[in-house]
Amino acid sequence: MKDSIRERLESVSERHEEIGVLLGDPDVLGDQDRFRTLSKEYAQLQPVVSSFADWTSVRSELREARALAEDADPDMRAMGEDELPGLQARQGELEEQLRLLMLPSDPNDENNAFLEIRAGTGGDEAALFAGDLLKMYLRYAERVGWSSELISERTGDHGGYREVVCRLAGERVFSRLKFESGAHRVQRVPETESQGRVHTSAATVAILPEVASVDAIEVNAADLRIDTYRASGAGGQHVNKTDSAIRLTHLPSGLVVECQDERSQHKNRAKAMALLQARLLDAEHSKQADATSESRRLQVGSGDRSERIRTYNFPQGRLTDHRINLTLYKLDDVMAGALDEVIDPLIAEHQARLLAELGDT
Repeated sequence: MKDSIRERLESVSERHEEIGVLLGDPDVLGDQDRFRTLSKEYAQLQPVVSSFADWTSVRSELREARALAEDADPDMRAMGEDELPGLQARQGELEEQLRLLMLPSDPNDENNAFLEIRAGTGGDEAALFAGDLLKMYLRYAERVGWSSELISERTGDHGGYREVVCRLAGERVFSRLKFESGAHRVQRVPETESQGRVHTSAATVAILPEVASVDAIEVNAADLRIDTYRASGAGGQHVNKTDSAIRLTHLPSGLVVECQDERSQHKNRAKAMALLQARLLDAEHSKQADATSESRRLQVGSGDRSERIRTYNFPQGRLTDHRINLTLYKLDDVMAGALDEVIDPLIAEHQARLLAELGDT
């Protein structure tokens, strides 16, 4: 392990110990915001500190084993030589574990997320594909135990969606889906194609982290225009007779969000506000990333909505992720929600880039 990394780990351990003392301080206990912030930091540092303690212990055992391996007594020497391979392997495992734990963390990784899908080029076929993408993500959510709720929808003329937004809640939703943002392209024969020609159309996906109230961008009430209207779609007679749907327009940015999922106008307004804050935060992050080329360099793709990230070729049963040159001939499985084989390589590539950067520094 490099001295620079070991020094950083020692600093982390000292900070962890310091926070442990602070959490017992009466002044901190009386300040709930500070106590909550310190508790979160303490929990985040705990795995690093535990692994570093294990590494330190193994390193000490290795020193003893090497000393034994050079002992004049044959029995002692044999004992040391027997212990060395296992200890060296364990040290290597812990160093790899620590490198991963020391990677810069995304503060939004633990958050729930809003999934937005919009039909792009391709007319009715693009709307149908947007619907297929929504089914794919909802099936994946069901597989991993996440919950989902529809926020707003604009259906296509012949099925699918021109635009659909839903909220996904569960363990590390944003962490798993954040590299899905971008343009998804489909190649297949539309049902309306009489001559069997393959058409190409597209849909864009955006994954926005749900913002905790303490991190939310403050929205001035004077900057909002609030419209109510009658919800459309499923929901029975009540939906059609009540102006329960909400449309929020953020005047400074021009962002517009809608929610028509709930019968309660109050609940729809709360959900629309959460979505608006997520979009405002996403816009702010994009602005910062554009200004910081280093931030862009460390991402798997730019996250730009217009960047083509993936192609779904139905005639060949092939899925290709263009960012990491990943090709899978398991398209039916992926569309049925088996997304881990796509998501895991993207996360691994991201971690590899961050590890390279950590090594450089």
